[in-house]
Amino acid sequence: MTTEVAVIGSGPGGYVAAIRAAQLGFKTSIIEKYPTLGGTCLNVGCIPSKALLDSSEHVHNARHRFGAHGIKCGGVEVDFGVMMGRKSEVVRQNVEGIQFLMKKNKIQVLHGHASFIDAHTLSITSESGEAQRLEARHIIIATGSKPAAPPGIQADKKRIITSTEALSLKEIPKSMVVIGGGVIGMELGSVYARLGTKITVIEYADRLIPGMDESMSRELLKVLLPLGMEFHFAHQVTEVSTKGRKTQVQFSRLSDGSSLSVEADYTLVCTGRRPYTDGLNLEKAGIEVDQRGRIPVNEQLQTSQSHIYAIGDVVRGTMLAHKAEEEGVFVAEVLAGQKPHIHYHLIPNVVYTWPEVASVGYTDQELKSQNVPYKTGQFAFKASGRARASMDTDGLVRVYAHKETDEILGVHMIGPRVADMIAEAVVAMEFRASSEDIARMSHAHPTYTEVFKEACLAATANRAIHA
Repeated sequence: MTTEVAVIGSGPGGYVAAIRAAQLGFKTSIIEKYPTLGGTCLNVGCIPSKALLDSSEHVHNARHRFGAHGIKCGGVEVDFGVMMGRKSEVVRQNVEGIQFLMKKNKIQVLHGHASFIDAHTLSITSESGEAQRLEARHIIIATGSKPAAPPGIQADKKRIITSTEALSLKEIPKSMVVIGGGVIGMELGSVYARLGTKITVIEYADRLIPGMDESMSRELLKVLLPLGMEFHFAHQVTEVSTKGRKTQVQFSRLSDGSSLSVEADYTLVCTGRRPYTDGLNLEKAGIEVDQRGRIPVNEQLQTSQSHIYAIGDVVRGTMLAHKAEEEGVFVAEVLAGQKPHIHYHLIPNVVYTWPEVASVGYTDQELKSQNVPYKTGQFAFKASGRARASMDTDGLVRVYAHKETDEILGVHMIGPRVADMIAEAVVAMEFRASSEDIARMSHAHPTYTEVFKEACLAATANRAIHA
């Protein structure tokens, strides 16, 4: 078989790259190792986790908040099987949507494990062991990532689990240790905490979501503590073992080395992800990986072979589905001779707890380290009429603007629907707007987005109206 563009991997980066290439007139093929399309995001990541986050939030509200609205629920019970079934149905619908888009755009779908025979030829081996060859003019590697565990910790996928298994448990655990206080750990930890699981979080850094602004870490901790979650910061896990239906976690305090231990039904390892290039035989294509397992690429996302590109989690940058999507479009348009661009610093980051956390641009720490003169504007959701009406008053919006030019340099939000609100900040920063630009734009009342406007007013000569 021959094709113009072969895409290895059907996650958000891969399937979007294939669609855009097909739109631009390329004969396109996509290769997927697993039976269903969509990669980690659709099958065992973004989509199923958001389905469970929404379900657990409904449970929490019914038990703790509906009474204030005059809604009497009585004893609220959880049918965990139905909840998991709904999650699976959401995944199925999304996967079928991707299959439809492949047919609509006349993209050849090949199922099997792809590996390089040479720089232009792939071998695709099915589950039954049958192999076929595909020759391609251009190849896009979009094979994504897999959960990574610290040295000495091995997930048995039964009691010591990764995010994949956490999305398909058969029971609501009575207790769970979460190793890692980052995005995945906090999302899944909050799911089970809302369902009644005792969650203990062990984090090596001195705060939650260490990659985001410190102000967001503090605020997120405030809203997770009332869920009964317990946190151990600046601690290192030394050993995880199983005994029957229990796990035992040994960990030590970084400051003095003192040892602690905790027992739980499950231990969830959420210490990051690693690029997944296993079995690709990259060396036969003349491609090497760096010390972190990533494929080096240039500004055009070309590998050392100019006709082979790599995108998403297998290359440098944040491991985000929407980053991979942008790179997929970018590569397809480069192949068509267009001049696309990606502003990597303006790719938003989101934590889908409730309230949500979202950010784009520079953090406070980054601005200080670079000696950039800046000013800060901040506004709390508790002063928002819309937030009071919905009882979502936790959180705030913080804006950093250049002290001299007033250009917005960073926006950090924690509050209701900020995963959607952050898009306004991205648009503003793409066009290099000032905080006063946003402050002078009309925002519908009452809405959550008024909090962003008020934060920008606060950054503009401390002019917040409702503070």
